[in-house]
Amino acid sequence: MDEILKYFPNLTETQKNQYKALFDLYLDWNSKINVISRKDIDNLYERHILHSLGIAGVISFKPNSSVLDVGTGGGFPGIPLAIMFPQVQFTLIDSIGKKIKVGSEVSKSIGLNNITLKHERVQEEKNKFDFVVSRAVMPLDDLVKLVRKNISPKQQNALPNGLICLKGGELQHEILPYKNFAETYELSDQFEGEFFKTKKVVYVPL
Repeated sequence: MDEILKYFPNLTETQKNQYKALFDLYLDWNSKINVISRKDIDNLYERHILHSLGIAGVISFKPNSSVLDVGTGGGFPGIPLAIMFPQVQFTLIDSIGKKIKVGSEVSKSIGLNNITLKHERVQEEKNKFDFVVSRAVMPLDDLVKLVRKNISPKQQNALPNGLICLKGGELQHEILPYKNFAETYELSDQFEGEFFKTKKVVYVPL
């Protein structure tokens, strides 16, 4: 929790309490339905919550924006972002029902009102959003093709509407088709620690 406050010192008491509650909730749910690898659960704040909030370092979503989280798993990056931006509407989808159950129960337990979770594949989602976010779900090109239909033409944020992905490792090949307009942000510029040295945020306006 200290790691969150170190980088986001201006949280409200409600936000602090919500972030604080996540560890015990995920620890409990993970013992029933494995959504986070056992060795990773101790690093929940760094490797899942703070990692998700790397997107908040790239864009501060305006109130009343809408964001779709594709392949959310147990709720990442959607739940940490929904806590950070309580006036933004988040829709979290995953093709695996038991993962959506975990995300639903966690968000309900901390009183998140700006979040909808759906058990579906991205191909089935018909609504339009300002942004689509995801965390290492599939190659960039495949994801762009699937979510282009979901991007709203109406602009209201500092960045043009599009796709914002959390990615790791060597990305030159993936980004090649978009190199003239995609932006890559190093998470090591935002956060300290070995884990973030190879982690990036990739933004593709659509």
